[in-house]
Amino acid sequence: MKKFECIIIDDEPFAINWLSNYINSMPNLNLLKSFTDPLQALIEIANGDMVDLILLDINMPKITGIDLSREIRKKTKKLIFSTAYKQYGYEAFEVEADAYLLKPYTISKFVGTLAKVFSVNDETSSVFLAPDEFFFVKNKDEDLKIVKINYSDVIAIESKQNYVQIHTLTRKVLTYMSLTEISKILRHLQNFVQFQRSFIIGKQHIDSIDGNTIKMVNGLKITVGDYYRKDFSAFLTERLIKAGRKR
Repeated sequence: MKKFECIIIDDEPFAINWLSNYINSMPNLNLLKSFTDPLQALIEIANGDMVDLILLDINMPKITGIDLSREIRKKTKKLIFSTAYKQYGYEAFEVEADAYLLKPYTISKFVGTLAKVFSVNDETSSVFLAPDEFFFVKNKDEDLKIVKINYSDVIAIESKQNYVQIHTLTRKVLTYMSLTEISKILRHLQNFVQFQRSFIIGKQHIDSIDGNTIKMVNGLKITVGDYYRKDFSAFLTERLIKAGRKR
């Protein structure tokens, strides 16, 4: 698998840390270097090789991210601003930034942005939509403790207004994220399907099907929504083994 090399420029070490964690969770991304000093970044990048991606803050001492981007834009294929300030959108457009991420943002937002930046017409884009075999989320029921979840253990993900409840083989985890956000990642993984507006399910954890009701291995029952009937029928037809006619 091709590794895409990226650089982070941010004067706040904690911001570099959590963004580094996002990058390290993507098997196809390689963090080449991070800088807290934008002038040092300018010197090294200007004299270095072309990279695939630069993520940089805007409000930094000595030189702003906007001014810095004018000098280094030609040294990177893609450039994304990662900032807590909304008001620089026009300046970002002028310096031909590929995206504008507003802090704080979730890993699903990060992955979704990469997928857009590396366009769907680009044969490399799909690699950004295939995360590692696990992910981390903050569990609201454990005082926002960061917990690890294996994709293979996910039975279903249920929408809970501004949260989602992740049903796994061993536990339930409530995290601040919309179903739409997490679906941007899961819909590109072959193991997950959606047959109801409020649920995404792991196909391998389906226990039985009774009419339009899907029963999962943990006892969770999900009714197929009207909008998804056609997809559900195709899914069932493809996998249902029928006995041949007797002669």
